[in-house]
Amino acid sequence: MCIDAVRVCLVRDLKGLGAELEGYHDDASVWQELPGFANSTGTLVLHCCGNLRHFVGSILGGNGYVRDREAEFSTRGVPRAELQRLLAVTRDEVVAALDALNPAVLSEPFPAPLPGGSTTTERMLVHLSAHLGYHLGQADSHRRCVTGERKSVGALGLVPIFVVE
Repeated sequence: MCIDAVRVCLVRDLKGLGAELEGYHDDASVWQELPGFANSTGTLVLHCCGNLRHFVGSILGGNGYVRDREAEFSTRGVPRAELQRLLAVTRDEVVAALDALNPAVLSEPFPAPLPGGSTTTERMLVHLSAHLGYHLGQADSHRRCVTGERKSVGALGLVPIFVVE
């Protein structure tokens, strides 16, 4: 149950980041630095993808991805089309890893060292989903400030989480 719920939310929020990217007027504005904003949406996309590809794709899915966290925060100027491709790759890796995950591991310790201690795999998955949602909200705020657009791009809708039977 937890695996399915986390999968649905992660896929929805990765699509939401893609919608935020499309809400910018051009590639350069995705990277615009603003007073009071620690990161641009471009940086947030790189960070969220690196985070999920590492913790879900590599640690839980064993796909061999090697994270370069420093590059997530130092790279600039990646075109929106490339960021969209990265979001799609991340989505596919996350879905594959979660689809293959044995539910029995949810109550076991997360199988990688974490700063400050340890937690269960289930709690780590919930944290990863909340982490992505937090950064999606930051991306929404950045886009609105850069573009002057007040409207939502619909990135955090409820419809994708409804159960269809």
